[in-house]
Amino acid sequence: MNLLNDFQVSVYIASFVALTLSTLFCFLILSINKNFISKSKNQKRLSNLNIAPLGGVGMALSFFISVRLLGEAESSIVSISVFALAISILGFVDDFLNLNWKMKIFFQLIFVGFPIILLNQTINFEILFGLNFSGQLNSIVTILWILVLINAINFIDNMDGFAAVNSIFICLALSILSFVFRQNYLADVSIILLFTILGFLIFNFPPARLYMGDSGSLFIGFIFGFISILFDWNPEGESYLYSSIAPIFLFFTIPLLDFLTVFVYRIKNNISPATGGTDHISHRLLNQGYSVKNVLALFAILNILVFLLIGLTIIFEFLSIIIFFLYLILISFLFLIFQKMEPLN
Repeated sequence: MNLLNDFQVSVYIASFVALTLSTLFCFLILSINKNFISKSKNQKRLSNLNIAPLGGVGMALSFFISVRLLGEAESSIVSISVFALAISILGFVDDFLNLNWKMKIFFQLIFVGFPIILLNQTINFEILFGLNFSGQLNSIVTILWILVLINAINFIDNMDGFAAVNSIFICLALSILSFVFRQNYLADVSIILLFTILGFLIFNFPPARLYMGDSGSLFIGFIFGFISILFDWNPEGESYLYSSIAPIFLFFTIPLLDFLTVFVYRIKNNISPATGGTDHISHRLLNQGYSVKNVLALFAILNILVFLLIGLTIIFEFLSIIIFFLYLILISFLFLIFQKMEPLN
């Protein structure tokens, strides 16, 4: 253990290792499962059911190894990487056994709650609203935040490359924000996660040969969740409003749009929101004649636009409320557009 702590490489080498290992692990998984046949055919999905949903396993292993190479990485990051690997294994089991949703939430609560207690790191929700529950409300809100973020990434994993491309842009934004706010160890972790996902994207880019599966979406959402609470969104200690708005911008724009579009449509048509389907925003755009690659390009542009809004809140912090309302107008406008589009049959 001491040897691992003393051993250290630069973030550039660690990122190269992350890319190489992720590519290698995903290639091996693809080779082993080239004749994969899914037993789950009870839901309507765009995805090819006979493509192995195991890319998340390769990503989690790559990230776990590469983070340890940083040497100076804080113990919190090492602990998080261990639990990230554990929740990826949970996703792996779910991909094959289709666990009951109650059991999935139970294990997610354990894997999220334990490191929060261990690290004693929470969102300061109480101070934002002038409350005092001795930190207990902070812990509850933090656990819920990470659970929602985990399942948000899972929700947008509905098209070749979609979750991976959006996650890469989030990693890029986190890396830049961490560097700007001089939180270099989080910048390093975000860059390693970016290259980890990039190695997987080689096999997930349309037409996909490998899916991330629950093992990947749970893993990525878990890492994003803990980076978001470790990151100091309010380094100057002046605006708690900004520190509340920025994470919503960054993590929930695409999932929020997708969820609202799908949820409203299914409620209107008496369809269960919990079932799989081809009524997501990515599918609606495909039905409009866009190619898969064009859809990815459109959401890459949307991610850049969101990051620019975050940048404006940093430069003009006194305009945070106005920028947030502009953000809501943008989301509402896009929601109305997507609602008018027909789902893919």
